[in-house]
Amino acid sequence: MPYRSRPLSRPRIPGRRTAISGVLAAVPAALLAAGALAPAPAAAASAPSGSTAAGFPASVQAQGKARVTAAVLDLDGTGREPALYGADTPYDTASIIKVDILAARLLQAQDSGHGLTTQERAQAEKMIEHSDNTAADALWRRVGLAPGLKAANKRLGLTSTAGGPGVKWGLTRTTASDQIRLLRGVFDTGAAMKAGTGPALDDASRAYIRTLMSGVAADQAWGVSAAAGSGWALKNGWLQRNTTGLWDVNSVGRITAGGHHYLVAVLSDGNTSMKDGIALVERAARTAVSTTTAH
Repeated sequence: MPYRSRPLSRPRIPGRRTAISGVLAAVPAALLAAGALAPAPAAAASAPSGSTAAGFPASVQAQGKARVTAAVLDLDGTGREPALYGADTPYDTASIIKVDILAARLLQAQDSGHGLTTQERAQAEKMIEHSDNTAADALWRRVGLAPGLKAANKRLGLTSTAGGPGVKWGLTRTTASDQIRLLRGVFDTGAAMKAGTGPALDDASRAYIRTLMSGVAADQAWGVSAAAGSGWALKNGWLQRNTTGLWDVNSVGRITAGGHHYLVAVLSDGNTSMKDGIALVERAARTAVSTTTAH
């Protein structure tokens, strides 16, 4: 089934109660007690030709301890590497990992020659469309925790994603460029696909993920959709770190803008509130897409 084109509308930003329940409330309290991870060393900002990128302008720069990185790939362009903005260093995934969890489970189902069970499909839909954590817990265990994710990601072409310890899927670490690799496995229909060199997911699996990502609940339809013109499909993640009170806020997906289709990944951490993190991610998404378009 082709994914639905969702028109852009300004969604309601969820409050604190929704924020906490929307990502990791269903996992053990030890997950939130893990504490903030030290910021990665600053790296030279990279330019939008090929894999090089430019730093964000002052209007987007994160304030205080916050940091942000964005990656954009024009699916209708000639390049196959994303434009990067900011240091392409690891961030906590929070709930964006749910797309990777579903991709891993679908690969396993393909290998077995059987589709997802009725129960697994119900869990997948809750996990992606409503960011349900109980469903994510079940599918995380089903794929085999971090080792199972690692095996799937090798086939999906991810090189810089490390699954969280034990049941702590929200503490998986990833980079913006790795998220673009995952999104390519779901959305790309370019020359590599026609040449039979990718992706690992079959057409049915890809269409299923696209459909769920284009049907997320209205109060979670923020993030990279801020850069869209006529349609989008996305997954967001948010997590407040217990030891610092600071927030990880991420958004990944596919958008349509100016007649082109873009894959966009924006990762941030160190935000003083979820609201501030959403605002930062949306500013970064708009600036990264407009800058990439200009080049």
